[in-house]
Amino acid sequence: MTADLPYVLILYYSRHGATRAMAERLAAGVESIPGINARLRTVPAVSPTCEAVAPEIPAEGAIYASLEDLRHCAGLALGSPTRFGNMAAPLKYFLDGTSELWMNGSLVDRPATAFTSTSSLHGGQESTLLSMLIPLLHHGMVYAGLPYSETTLFTTRSGGTPYGTSHLAGLRSDRPLDDDERQLAFAQGRRLAKLSIALNTLHEAH
Repeated sequence: MTADLPYVLILYYSRHGATRAMAERLAAGVESIPGINARLRTVPAVSPTCEAVAPEIPAEGAIYASLEDLRHCAGLALGSPTRFGNMAAPLKYFLDGTSELWMNGSLVDRPATAFTSTSSLHGGQESTLLSMLIPLLHHGMVYAGLPYSETTLFTTRSGGTPYGTSHLAGLRSDRPLDDDERQLAFAQGRRLAKLSIALNTLHEAH
């Protein structure tokens, strides 16, 4: 990764590893486009009784996101497993703390997208993606789903929606990404990278 290049922030929460695997495929798609980097970040779990105290650096996977990661990104991808048709609480908790960026309009006109994983095929994939869309719109971001020009959307028998990539993890959350899901996540990362470069160039010109 080249430090002086713009980057797409891929911000996710993953409990069993499926959403993390999707995030890594999106990152590969982003970095297949010259001139932009992918920055993987996660969020800590939260406690049902009080704020969880987590180590500053997770034992594995991406490091925890900061507001600065979000403030300076050229594009954003949000990833979460489904929790009753909604994003997981740890990701929402992080987003709930971004009022400073909202008040300053820090993310206005930057492209964004979302991805998700569920245990069952009809377990709320699309509603979870829509729940992640809402705070992005409040921040003034430009939402970019997955167009049907990605023809795998017509044939997939597992994950994949026009609202963003999805994954069927199975009842034990141990089903790996299949070829369709991997291809769609990669394509979603490529599209977000292209839009990030284009909008970043437009902003710099003005």
